[in-house]
Amino acid sequence: MKGLELVSFKIIASVGTARSLYIEAVQLAKAGDMEGAKRMMEEGDRNFVEGHRAHVELIQQEADDKPTEINLLLVHAEDQLMSADAFKIIASEFIDLYKKIGN
Repeated sequence: MKGLELVSFKIIASVGTARSLYIEAVQLAKAGDMEGAKRMMEEGDRNFVEGHRAHVELIQQEADDKPTEINLLLVHAEDQLMSADAFKIIASEFIDLYKKIGN
């Protein structure tokens, strides 16, 4: 595996892990473990940043006038990146709600 495939898989793996951790954070908050939820969100953020950095590499190439070939794998990676970002926002909101209701 090389080049664009490698970057795409790096994005997919990192943000997929982040999304799973965000979901786990909500489950922990629901169970009343706010410290565990916080840890999962932080770990999710670290994974998300890894995927985002790989994505930024592609953007930087575009800025350097080195166009990226668009393929289905990259489109999937972009979709996963956006999905994980949305899950993070939703997870944060749910955790805040669980804190308020004192679960």
